[in-house]
Amino acid sequence: MIDVDGYRPNVGIVLLNGDGRLFWARRVNRDGWQFPQGGMRSDETPLEAMYRELQEETGLSPEHVQVVGATRGWLRYRLPHRYVRHHQRPTCIGQKQVWFLLRLVGGEDALKLDACEKPEFDLWRWVDFWYPAAHVVNFKRQVYERALRQFAPLVEGLLSMQIGSPPPPREHGSSGKGREAA
Repeated sequence: MIDVDGYRPNVGIVLLNGDGRLFWARRVNRDGWQFPQGGMRSDETPLEAMYRELQEETGLSPEHVQVVGATRGWLRYRLPHRYVRHHQRPTCIGQKQVWFLLRLVGGEDALKLDACEKPEFDLWRWVDFWYPAAHVVNFKRQVYERALRQFAPLVEGLLSMQIGSPPPPREHGSSGKGREAA
């Protein structure tokens, strides 16, 4: 499904743990790291697409998370020319995304990157809030910055209400076990 301007509707997911760090995952067979995201089906709302993508890419179900917020309107990015499939009609020139901020309410043991037949990610870790904006592939950087700027006040509000501190973050492989050297 591509709109008249050439953008594919998509959802992005920013998953927050109890100490304000964000879920960051490495694409299977690639060097790139990113937030979970995926295309919307024509019969889905952004919220329905988000829950489907969340389950497919992280193994988490609605009971594992709390929706804290969503971006206002669509955030768009254009694909680099080399990624545009000019021979396909309609031609997709980029993505338009609604981003969701979720808070993990269950334990991180519920995270399962291999929950679907064809996993998107093979490794994950918790990172500082602004880390993804500086480390995502260049053509997505502006969208990440815009989404995180919208979510920053919500995260600050959540963290100011918390008492105590969670255990230190760990990195995990696709089954939720294992660790990558930092």
